Amino acid sequence: MRIGILTGGGDCPGLNAVIRAVVRKGEGIYGHEIVGFRHGWRGVLDGETMELTISSTRGLLHRGGTILGTSRTNPYKTEGGVAAALDTLGRERIDALIAIGGEDTLGVAAKLGGEGINVVGVPKTIDNDLSATDVTFGFDTAVQVAVDAIDRLHTTAESHDRVMVCEVMGRHAGWIALHSGLAGGADVILVPEVPFDIEEVCARLMHRHRRGEAFSIVVVAEGAVPREGTMATQSSDLDEFGHVRLGGIGSQLAPEIQARTGFDTRVTILGHVLRGGTPTAFDRILATRFGLEAIDAVHEGDFAKMVALRGVDIVRVSIDDAVRELKTVPPELLDSASVFFG
Repeated sequence: MRIGILTGGGDCPGLNAVIRAVVRKGEGIYGHEIVGFRHGWRGVLDGETMELTISSTRGLLHRGGTILGTSRTNPYKTEGGVAAALDTLGRERIDALIAIGGEDTLGVAAKLGGEGINVVGVPKTIDNDLSATDVTFGFDTAVQVAVDAIDRLHTTAESHDRVMVCEVMGRHAGWIALHSGLAGGADVILVPEVPFDIEEVCARLMHRHRRGEAFSIVVVAEGAVPREGTMATQSSDLDEFGHVRLGGIGSQLAPEIQARTGFDTRVTILGHVLRGGTPTAFDRILATRFGLEAIDAVHEGDFAKMVALRGVDIVRVSIDDAVRELKTVPPELLDSASVFFG
């Protein structure tokens, strides 16, 4: 078989481990030919490919990012995009396509499956917001990077008697904020699932300071929003999938806290730092297992599926089911974490 593979959406620690596993078993065990499409769906539209072999994918396990490159291109929002994609896949004699990405990338893969393309999906998102899998690779790395940063912010916050606001990624789901905030000992955690009341946030911080604690750590997800009418926010542009380009809530939150409490408040926006660098051991192993299961599914002709982690097992689920709804932080989990707030 001649098998295509692409990485779409934001880059993520562990992508190269998936590619390496697909090629190692696809070529080395099954004898398939693996073709990489550059820059996600844009590479499929433009016909930009690269040969992937065992030799060319050696040494990838520890490398962050993706050797294929990525983009947020949406063939269904590009004039003539679907026809161009189908033309490229036909011209390149692609028998099956492995798409590695989040809800947007896999959503396109599911639609192309309806056009007759044999697709298998691999879940990738540092936000951990795909409901069909317990965990996505990249999440563990992002949380660890955030915790390392929060640990460092603790020392400078304590030294200067400051409130430190740490903004992390998380568009619609606050998993990174919740996990890094809990592991990092944050005093307030703000997530997209629950609009926050700025007065309540400030009250918690003031209560903490009245108890004799002269510093505080606030962890906020980029998608967190204030309750309507409680705090002004800025508008943002949309990407090709209709998502707001986020980032900056921390910069709006910090001066509000300082103005309302009088506490010296600073902000650190981790942003794309969470996406970069070396994947953790957990993410290397999970990504490798996903890659091996994906090439098995292709070899067996089990298409329109996404590989997923359920408990300790790697399973296959319908791509349609995988992208139907996001996995968000349940209120009861946030309530449990609130024991440590303020």
